[in-house]
Amino acid sequence: MSNKNTIIGLVLIFAIFIGYTYLMSPSKEQLIAQKRRVDSMYMVNMQKQHDQISAIAREKAMSVAKEKEKYVARGEKVDSLTLVKMSMKGALGPFANAAAGKDTFYTVENDVFRLNFVSRGGKIGRVELKNYLSWDKKPLILMSGDSLNFGLSFFSNNRTINTNSLYFQPFWPDPAHKGESLMKVSGKDSLQFGMRLFTAANDSSFNKDQYIEFLYTIRGNDYMLRYTVNFVGMDQAIDAGNKFLVLTWNDYLKNLEKSLKMEQMTSTLYYKYDQDKVDYIGETKDEERYLKNEKIKWFAFKQQFFTSVLIADNYLTEPRLRTLKPASGPHNLLKAMFAEAGIPYSGKETKSVGMSMYFGPNKFYTLKHYNLDLEKQIPLGWGFFLMAWINIYAVIPVFTFFGNLGWNYGIIILVLTILLKTILFPIAYKTYKSSAKMRVLKPDIDELTKKFTKKEDALKKQQATMDLYKKAGVNPMAGCIPMLLQFPILIAMFRFFPSSIELRQQSFLWATDLSSYDSIWTFPNGFSLPWYGDHVSLFALLMTISSVIYTRINDQMMGSTQQQMPGMKTMMYMMPVMFLFWFNDYSSGLSYYYLLANLLTFAQIYIIRAFLDEKKLHAQIEANKKKTVKKSGFQKRLEDMAKQRGISTRK
Repeated sequence: MSNKNTIIGLVLIFAIFIGYTYLMSPSKEQLIAQKRRVDSMYMVNMQKQHDQISAIAREKAMSVAKEKEKYVARGEKVDSLTLVKMSMKGALGPFANAAAGKDTFYTVENDVFRLNFVSRGGKIGRVELKNYLSWDKKPLILMSGDSLNFGLSFFSNNRTINTNSLYFQPFWPDPAHKGESLMKVSGKDSLQFGMRLFTAANDSSFNKDQYIEFLYTIRGNDYMLRYTVNFVGMDQAIDAGNKFLVLTWNDYLKNLEKSLKMEQMTSTLYYKYDQDKVDYIGETKDEERYLKNEKIKWFAFKQQFFTSVLIADNYLTEPRLRTLKPASGPHNLLKAMFAEAGIPYSGKETKSVGMSMYFGPNKFYTLKHYNLDLEKQIPLGWGFFLMAWINIYAVIPVFTFFGNLGWNYGIIILVLTILLKTILFPIAYKTYKSSAKMRVLKPDIDELTKKFTKKEDALKKQQATMDLYKKAGVNPMAGCIPMLLQFPILIAMFRFFPSSIELRQQSFLWATDLSSYDSIWTFPNGFSLPWYGDHVSLFALLMTISSVIYTRINDQMMGSTQQQMPGMKTMMYMMPVMFLFWFNDYSSGLSYYYLLANLLTFAQIYIIRAFLDEKKLHAQIEANKKKTVKKSGFQKRLEDMAKQRGISTRK
């Protein structure tokens, strides 16, 4: 009766919780109003930024107008561009001539990406990965827009200079490409393109012997490119007191995947300490880290399936790293990433600083190829070696081998599940055999329960039970240990599948993308169930049903133990129902794998039942009972405890 009341109570609590959440959820009209408020806040923030930019522009215009009045008064003529440069001399010193210029763009394309370089900042302003598409089948733009901020800051004649806002001039090391705005390279060939920031020779010209050069080296079939900063004749332009230059890279990442929620949960900022481990900022929270007196080898703006990495040849010092989830703004904004770090600089001795940049997929073998621990960005369960090994030496090789053969990934997951279940079959057999032994002993356990009914007899009952197990040759933990050995596999899959780029946009049956949720029905009019979502995932539903059935079968196999813990037994049935809510927005490939694992477990149980003779097992246990057995250390300790309490241990 208490078991029935427990079930009814839990169901009522669950129903009240769902009902309360549903009633307290905002209506469609409230959601629309909330969206308008959010959009309004975003527009207000944008207007503030616009007003600030306008104020700066007005201030510059007034400064230019004053300069123009001086020339007009003297009867001289001068163009507006020169006036702007002259008005910035006080703020930028030798770099004043680079304050104004024309926005020009240059494109370098290799086999895997297309890079757009911009004159303002001399930086990469846009990265398109050619072999991938966004979830809505548009070109996959990994990085772009006015939100991108990339440059070096340093002191020049006691002024702070930031290259991000200054205009560079193009340079073509290879005369064959000179003057080209579109350059292509393929295969094993490489191509170099440079952007140079010159100092001023006078008010209207540049000093061609003094410049900072951003030199980019792009190889034909590589996601990695070289980024070298060269300093030519900069002894006077950069103050000797600069011990390091500050590299700043800020960007607002864009939504590339079907589920914005899942992508935000798997996107963050990673970094590797120099000669040490890889670390990261937690995905689910906004955080800033200032690693004072620390050195890092690289940092990365990591998204669910793609990453942008800056790697130092030597190291970056005292980095300040931050992630921020936008509270408002366009729906395609994923996260804001901010990184700032020092580049060691020693004046005349520093002629160049070497770095590399990676723009590409989070693919294990691709990242591991560089031998920089970049693959640690893929969540393979690095915190526990066994989970990492399962993914590295089992899952990824199977995915790679059969994927290269062109097999559908739904079939590959089936093959993987069969292989794992085959390897684990001895464990499954041992688990079932242990359960069968426990079922055979159930009448004897029931007799002991009837014999020892008083509370003070609990120790006697435990001692008698252990004695029974010992005589029968049964280890009550034999069924639990195999299950614990299988647990790392379940967690390893849970970590890897949602981040497996191999599954990205791979369809199977009704699922259009095995890396994201499958949907057989979407609630109309924007309706969404609390904690569940606005759609029905069939793989998650089938996985839940199969888990309930598995729980039922396991309950029958281990019934003698679970009868003593009715609350735990009820919870075991509630867990699969909770899975339905957790997995509805998760990777459909993962739900499909768990479904297959349950179905194959059912098949294994059927096969084992067909070959395991429980009557013969019962006869063996009865024979074991008649043998004289040596007392175990645990049993001896129980008897000693009983004697200390004055309890007789005679049977």
